[in-house]
Formats: sequence, structure tokens, C-alpha cells
Amino acid sequence: MSTPTYPLPPSLSLVLADDHAIVRMGFRLLLEGVGARVLAEADSGETAQKLMTELDPDVLVMDLSMPGCGGLAALERILARKPGQKVLIASAHADAITAERALKAGAAGYLCKRSPPDELLKAVSLVAAGQRYIDPEIAAALRRADRPEHPAEALTDKEFNVFLQLAQGRSVAEVAQTFHLSPNTVGTHLYHIKQKLGVQNMAELAMAAVRSGLIEV
Repeated sequence: MSTPTYPLPPSLSLVLADDHAIVRMGFRLLLEGVGARVLAEADSGETAQKLMTELDPDVLVMDLSMPGCGGLAALERILARKPGQKVLIASAHADAITAERALKAGAAGYLCKRSPPDELLKAVSLVAAGQRYIDPEIAAALRRADRPEHPAEALTDKEFNVFLQLAQGRSVAEVAQTFHLSPNTVGTHLYHIKQKLGVQNMAELAMAAVRSGLIEV
């Protein structure tokens, strides 16, 4: 393999979090091929949190759409425990809404999975060096002054996390258990979500997420 344009620091340690084993394998091969050390892999937000506490890697590369609490909630919890942790989000979501949420929550970088392999190495290199990385496609969308505001942008962080879970078909009880909330609290969030998005039922809520590119079908 040729010398990468963005070399990684010697002995850089990482944890990979994605619910697709083939994605984790591809990332591992790319990163270990240039000298990085992948300490462990996670397939859920909860497992990612556990591994970060146990292993304390230099960088966490994490997906957003995973079982359990998901990547966005996991990101918030990980940074609450260790504010300086370097986290690169690698997601299939190429919409500005999701990327902006992740970056505001404290992610050091946001990479679209459809980017070429070298872009992953560039992103990890920059994040490891303490710099910010934003996928060029996402950066262009964020810079657009005329970008229409989506109703989902009016949701609070907690409401947005609940919205994503419910839109993927999880019940109020399941969401309550995932986020350690009471069903009544989740019901209150759901009421506000419906009001802000202008939807009447769960089917319309799910369609709002699909149209926004926030979930895949």
C-alpha cells in the first residue's frame, strides 16, 4: 500500500462501532493496513459506551443507526463521561440535519459511508490530530444559506433521539427502557414531537423521518 496522504499517528488506538460486521471489517482492514490498532468492535450504542470506559482509545469511529440507544445518544453519554474524547461519526445519513446534530453534540468529525476509502483515513487522521473533519458533501449542505429549515430542527436533543427511535418502529415502552425514562415522559416527548412536526400518528411520524433521510427503508 502506498504511503497515505494523511498518515496516522504511530500506535493510534481505535474502537469501531457499527451494527454491520462487514462495515467494521472493512474499516479495520483499512485502518490496520496503515498501522492503526483497532482495540475492539461494538455493534450497539451501549456496547460502544462500555468499551470506551474499559479501553479508553484515542479515537472512536461510530455509526449513528445502531440497536439500542443509537449512536447519537451514545455520543452524548460518552462525551459526558469524557468531554475530550475524539469521536468520528461514520454514517450512511448524508443529510445536513443529522450531521449538524452530531457535530453540535460534540463529534469531532462526520464522514459519509459512501465516501472513498482514502477519505476515512483522512478523517481519522484529522480527528486524531485534534482537528475537525466534515465530509465535503455535508459541508456544502451546511454552508448553503438558503437551506430550508426542516421541522425536525425544532426538536430538542432528547426529542430528536426519541423521534428517531419511534420512527424506526420501537414502542413507547421500548424507548422508555432504552433511555431510562418513564413511559409517561416518553409520551410527553411524543406529544411535543407530533406538535412540532405537524403529524397525527406514528405512520406519519415515520414518513416524516423517511422523507428527511433520517431513517432508511
